[in-house]
Amino acid sequence: MSEQRTWKRIRERLELQLPVRVRCRETVDLEWTEITRLTDVTPFGAGFTLKRPVEKGRLVHMTIPMPRQLRVFDHVEDQYRVWAVIRYIRPATTADNKSASFEVGAAFIGKQPPRTYEENPAKRYEVSAFTGQVTTVEEWVPVEMSASDNRTHTRHNIPVDMLLQTLNEKGEVDFSEQTVTENISQKGAAIYTSLNLPPGRFVRLSSEQYKITLYAAVRGSSMGATGVPRLHVEFIDREWPL
Repeated sequence: MSEQRTWKRIRERLELQLPVRVRCRETVDLEWTEITRLTDVTPFGAGFTLKRPVEKGRLVHMTIPMPRQLRVFDHVEDQYRVWAVIRYIRPATTADNKSASFEVGAAFIGKQPPRTYEENPAKRYEVSAFTGQVTTVEEWVPVEMSASDNRTHTRHNIPVDMLLQTLNEKGEVDFSEQTVTENISQKGAAIYTSLNLPPGRFVRLSSEQYKITLYAAVRGSSMGATGVPRLHVEFIDREWPL
């Protein structure tokens, strides 16, 4: 009985506001790092806030001065360096409906990333089974997604004004374009654009018409019948208010 109580206590979330360095590779060519603080932590994962968007299923590398009794490995190291998969992201919005920061939850998966991560850092993962123990890399499987995956939601063929922006490794806007959508749903959109962005890249979308700013991940691109290129994006921090 005492072992069960000890196991329950160690699984409970501890409100330790430890500093953490979060490293994310959006694509093969783009990587960024943000220093923030944990809001809570267990041996299996942690909650924290970010100023930059991530998405559910993406891998990040975290460096934390973690108490050794909460670690699964590297008990003698000063810093706990662990890979984690994002389990949720929620926007902390301001009065003008813009995301000032994001509440993020991540599950630790181990000391090394899956081999598939090296091939494609934009790949997403989900847990295939829950063992009741600390998750391992082998228990996480990649999620294969295409530009049409969210078509279960009705697409509306309406032009919505969009300011499309990309952020560089410093979090600064490096490209900006005023454009419109070809179609849009609660979960995603096809957007006319001259920007050539690879799958996995995060973009910021603002609409003066809808008075909203949200973030999306690029899922693919295509050429329309009129010869105008389009980006297919999936919204990652909230749904579009249709």
